[in-house]
Amino acid sequence: MSPRPGFVLEVDRSTPPTLFWHGEGFRLERLPVGSRVIYPPEPVAPLADPEAAIRQALEHPVGDSAPLSALLHPGSKLTIAFDDISLPLPPMRPPDVRQRVIEAVLDTAAAAGVDDVVLIAALALHRRMTDDELRHALGSRVFDAFAPHGLLLQHDAEDPSGLVHLGMTEQGEDVEINRRAAESDVLVYVNINLVAMDGGHKSVATGLASYKSIRHHHNVRTMQHSRSFMDRHNSELHTSNWRMGQLIAKAGVKIFQIETTLNLDTFPSQFGFLQKREWEWSLKDRAAFHTTRAALDRTPPAMARQIFQSIRSPHALTSVQAGEVEAVHDLTLANVHRQQLVEVQGQADILTMGLPYISPYNVNSILNPILVACLGLGYFFNLYRGKPLVREGGVCIMSHPTPWAFNPVHHPSYIDFFEQVLAETTDPIEIEAKFEESFATDPWYIHLYRTSYAYHGVHPFYMWYWCAHALQHLGQVIIVGGDRAAVRRLGFKPASTLADALEMAEDVVGRDPTITHVHNPPLFISDVR
Repeated sequence: MSPRPGFVLEVDRSTPPTLFWHGEGFRLERLPVGSRVIYPPEPVAPLADPEAAIRQALEHPVGDSAPLSALLHPGSKLTIAFDDISLPLPPMRPPDVRQRVIEAVLDTAAAAGVDDVVLIAALALHRRMTDDELRHALGSRVFDAFAPHGLLLQHDAEDPSGLVHLGMTEQGEDVEINRRAAESDVLVYVNINLVAMDGGHKSVATGLASYKSIRHHHNVRTMQHSRSFMDRHNSELHTSNWRMGQLIAKAGVKIFQIETTLNLDTFPSQFGFLQKREWEWSLKDRAAFHTTRAALDRTPPAMARQIFQSIRSPHALTSVQAGEVEAVHDLTLANVHRQQLVEVQGQADILTMGLPYISPYNVNSILNPILVACLGLGYFFNLYRGKPLVREGGVCIMSHPTPWAFNPVHHPSYIDFFEQVLAETTDPIEIEAKFEESFATDPWYIHLYRTSYAYHGVHPFYMWYWCAHALQHLGQVIIVGGDRAAVRRLGFKPASTLADALEMAEDVVGRDPTITHVHNPPLFISDVR
């Protein structure tokens, strides 16, 4: 039986309340009659034999690439880079797809007599992963074989001796990447495409790059000229990465790209109600929702955060493709769209969304106010192809507690960005010109990035720039149920209830506005016509 595609519901008087995520909790909200609710497709069927599919991909690559076994020989220098803890969300139940793929690559390398193998977590400017996080992603067999011998590395974007400058693109973009990766006979990159933004040339040109390189596409101008990060051909971010990736290939770096896609089976069975349409909830679903909500209402926020961060997703592999980067990525996007695309007609005056507890940058951490903004305006707003779900000058309403709280180990520069930079201005262009360089080059932030578990000093700037397209497009942003001081520091409007927020939005868009709600997550892409 085929899974049901995505669905757009028009709310009428008989429609039950709609589930909104609200951080480490949920709300049931009654949307006005005539509102639209966009539901994601049901999970597509996973591959019946993931290991066989992976082996098939390695030996039958796409594009201008020989099979992996033919690329490897005794004496070959092999580097295997892999996506870091940012993906997938939530983390997968073991075995993680990276473990499955890397074990197959290592088996192929062993059969070819290769004994110079190094693994690298492609951190870009993200925090280092803990041993437990690495073990979860790679599995104990791989971790125990490599970590004790110094063969499991984490990319350091601030290590001068560990980087190599390959040249500049015609647009003057520096291309500087990990030296070990660049000087290998074969660089295998193991990717997870959770959304259409991931993968392709972005894997190496961002994941294994330095700040000197990344700054060319993680800037305000690029973000404002990216008309959805999920639509590569309309994304200046991807255009820049593609230029860099093509230069990397011309420089002689041999990349064997492996990309995987997952289905939308995101939450374990006890949270099954999250992935159903509310009018289809069974008695068991309703009981699970009310029991869960009641328990969370009595749970201190720190404990609720710990409970949610412990969730392991039943995500399942739906495709794997390997070979030349661009040919692989074309197939990957087709598989992402097969699972995630939902056709939507026209834009609305108001876009509403409930934001969950997790984003790519707070795994095992706190979703601080800057990350709340980035999740809503940088990610969920951009989950479209064609044009945004909300019209230019419209209003975005997000539901999240937005606590004035930060993880001091993971996000030290975020604290200073929030306390100092946003206290002076929220304008991305002014922020970039006045403050970025001092944070990016600060020796203490660099030290914490390299030796502790901190995101790079420039990272909060990039999260704010990620919002730049939405901030330029929207007339107002309202957060429901957030810490009022934190919301105002972001430059947004606080509201106590959804009804209050909708009334406030009418001051911007006029009376009787059209409303669209995205029922996220699971994640999906709106194909807006």
